[in-house]
Amino acid sequence: MMSPHGTTPPENKLTLVQSSVPVENVAVGRTSITDDLNKLLDILPAEIRQPLEKHHLLNRLVEVVMDLGRRPEARFPGKTEYLSEKPVSREDLNYSIQRVGNFSGDNRAGIEQTLHRISAIRNRSGEIIGLTCRIGRAVFGTIGMIRDLVETGKSILMLGRPGVGKTTALREIARVLADELEKRVVIIDTSNEIAGDGDIPHPAIGRARRMQVARPELQHQVMIEAVENHMPEVIVIDEIGTELEAAAARTIAERGVQLVGTAHGNQIENLIKNPTLSDLVGGIQAVTLGDEEARRRGSQKTVLERKAPPTFEIAVEMQERQRWTVHESVAETVDTLLRGLTPSPQIRSVSETGEVKITRETKSAPVVTAAVTSLRPTGWRASGQMTPVNKTAEPERFSQTNDFERLLNASTYQLNAFGKNVSASGPNGEDLPLHIYPYGVGRHQLDQVIEMLKLPVVLTKDIDGADAVLAVRTQVKNHSKLRHIAKARHIPIHAIKSGSIPEITHALQRMLNMDDIAMPETLDLRLFTKNGSDDELEALEEARLAVEQIVIPKKQPVELLPRCANVRKMQHELVEHYRLRSTSFGDEPNRRLRIYPA
Repeated sequence: MMSPHGTTPPENKLTLVQSSVPVENVAVGRTSITDDLNKLLDILPAEIRQPLEKHHLLNRLVEVVMDLGRRPEARFPGKTEYLSEKPVSREDLNYSIQRVGNFSGDNRAGIEQTLHRISAIRNRSGEIIGLTCRIGRAVFGTIGMIRDLVETGKSILMLGRPGVGKTTALREIARVLADELEKRVVIIDTSNEIAGDGDIPHPAIGRARRMQVARPELQHQVMIEAVENHMPEVIVIDEIGTELEAAAARTIAERGVQLVGTAHGNQIENLIKNPTLSDLVGGIQAVTLGDEEARRRGSQKTVLERKAPPTFEIAVEMQERQRWTVHESVAETVDTLLRGLTPSPQIRSVSETGEVKITRETKSAPVVTAAVTSLRPTGWRASGQMTPVNKTAEPERFSQTNDFERLLNASTYQLNAFGKNVSASGPNGEDLPLHIYPYGVGRHQLDQVIEMLKLPVVLTKDIDGADAVLAVRTQVKNHSKLRHIAKARHIPIHAIKSGSIPEITHALQRMLNMDDIAMPETLDLRLFTKNGSDDELEALEEARLAVEQIVIPKKQPVELLPRCANVRKMQHELVEHYRLRSTSFGDEPNRRLRIYPA
């Protein structure tokens, strides 16, 4: 068994790569473990202790479970074994209870100067009828994956399921900050799990100081007391679980103290949906948008937005002991999730040789985050390759006197005339993907078309970085400011009659100079569904077969089976995709679609 040490491991150089294959692997050295396992075995009755002492997996023991009237169990990673044929008796439980410390309000006790945790199960009268003896290990070198983040001085939140190693990582972070970075560190140790039982803290926390909590419900008071009385530079907290503790954490962060803590939840999404802890990531509030802003976003008038800066600037999701997901900016991640997009966090893992691999997951379909709007435009308009509209090519397009109509017609013609001889790049020689500024068009429908058809299109909220505007004609007609901005910046506006799936599909294909995807083998019916349910797909398949097998080849009208209003709307959009006409007729519940030939 190795003893704790305070040697400084070599500084880690972490290299980030924007792909699924790391460019550089960095050795972080070996970890060392101390667990004081003998002290835990000493509290167990002889019939339970002796089989464990001879067990070949003793060094991997996770916990020992003793329940009254049941056989004692030893739990190892991925397996559980019985330690005796004899059920646990009250005498066995009392033997162990007498050799540990007092059980606090959270029914936890410990063994002095160790990190082991003894948790009790009580009956209705308060008598202990079960014990869970969990092994506490001080693992040195576990934070090599995030050492660079710890050194930044930013607050870090650790998330993960029970048993994944959050408390172990917290203990090691406290030691590194106190011993190697020489900071004033105070640990709020509610259940004595970080620094062990007894008045003298375990050496695993180094020079960090530990404040014990008399009762779990007083943790938030001790957090504030630590800041007011002991001038810490860093406060370490385990298991933030109440609204008062979340509020205390925000108060501490606002005073300029670095926070390192854990919270209940596997991912940031769990905290966003948890009203008690959502303040840790900035809090969530419903905001009502104006009509113009809602149209610009292509969203509903009531949306969810982040209320305040997050308490923790960095979040680490611990999926496995050697694989962590790192969100370098919690604010950006939360904003991205609230917009219905998928964030792109770092994935950090350790190989068998002790090397840190840092990768970043990328989506197959392009996703615009806040960073996109700050990039310099690189499309065909910014490259100077935009060609003027030839007004003599289609004089009837410019016969109207209204500026708005001329702008719409010119932009529509410009988009239809994009580079006929260009195939490797965008419609007018620009670098793909094409950046489009949507106005009055539903974001959900746009994302659905782009993802399903794998189009090289990126949606942007910054009109200065857009190559084109895609707008519903009736919406943009009443927005003179948008028309003037687009005209001044030479950004073509492509107007569509409605925000339906077929209209969006044809518009994007025209903008990319692509052929219409109307062939049966390439038509994906999921484009036209709302929920993708079997009933919706069945109704759409019925309409597709009617169009392709009767209406188009035989030029005969077809009546479909009666459907509800929502499903009929999907069928109408599918028929529109084929450039055909359809009407609904009949009375509910027998109202149905009739499809006419071209």
